[in-house]
Amino acid sequence: MSAALPRIAVLLPCYNEEAAIAQTVAGFRAALPDAAIYVYDNNSSDRTTQVAAAAGAIVRRERIQGKGAVVRRMFADVDADIYVMADGDATYDATSAPALVARLVDEQLDMIVGQRVSEAELAYRRGHRFGNAMLTGMLARLFGRSFSDILSGYRVFSRRFVKSFPVLSVGFEIETEISVHALELKMPCAEVATPYFARPEGSASKLSTYGDGWRILRTILKLYRIERPMWFFGAIGALLAAVAVLLAVPLMLTYLQTHQVPRFPTAILSTGLMLLAALNLFAGLILDTVVRGRLEVRRLAYLSHPAPSAGA
Repeated sequence: MSAALPRIAVLLPCYNEEAAIAQTVAGFRAALPDAAIYVYDNNSSDRTTQVAAAAGAIVRRERIQGKGAVVRRMFADVDADIYVMADGDATYDATSAPALVARLVDEQLDMIVGQRVSEAELAYRRGHRFGNAMLTGMLARLFGRSFSDILSGYRVFSRRFVKSFPVLSVGFEIETEISVHALELKMPCAEVATPYFARPEGSASKLSTYGDGWRILRTILKLYRIERPMWFFGAIGALLAAVAVLLAVPLMLTYLQTHQVPRFPTAILSTGLMLLAALNLFAGLILDTVVRGRLEVRRLAYLSHPAPSAGA
């Protein structure tokens, strides 16, 4: 008796994608005929839900606005062995999905990132390329490795990835959080180059170059603070200590010469800065222990699910 085939779910978060969702659903239906295709609508004001349902998708709704909120709901509600996530704007190549799924199963990986390859400037704007490169370098410094396209929305996941991932992001920074989760737990992952297309006519991007750039900067700072608190608070403590020493040196020289401290406010400021530096150091040490404990809990949750395999 042969083992049952793994259950595959295609997850498509959507917001006002009436012009593209039918093409997206049809593409994944042709590429993965046995998969269940879910379209999660995020308060669209157009006919996204009706068009998606007519195309044969299972349509559900998430009222909390933001892509991160939609991904949180999808990962919690949908039960499958393999998850294929893409955007509903027809920019990702659905024909690449079978090869991505096959590699995930054959190599027992937990995530495959569809690395975007596009010759169309409008498909992948220069500002987004720059932000992607900057955040990629940041993650490489934090974790010793990274992905070349960490902001890609085209990904294939194992069940143990999805069910061990505590989604905290609300907006488009969800891709960064997904990448960090994989890097934190040292999951087996891979990247595969996939075509990336311009949006169909009548479909508008929801991304903002400057707004997303600001979110990227905030995400970088948050990554430093949450994932490497010893580095983050240690750097603040070192800066405060350096300023305290610079202020204290002239006072010490004056004291050695005259045995007097003529500038008490400066001495008090220097002492206060050194105390703040020490507090930052101890905060970093304590939070570093907390982060390690949290990582161990997430690792145990991850290991409670089996690795992906050809048989469910």
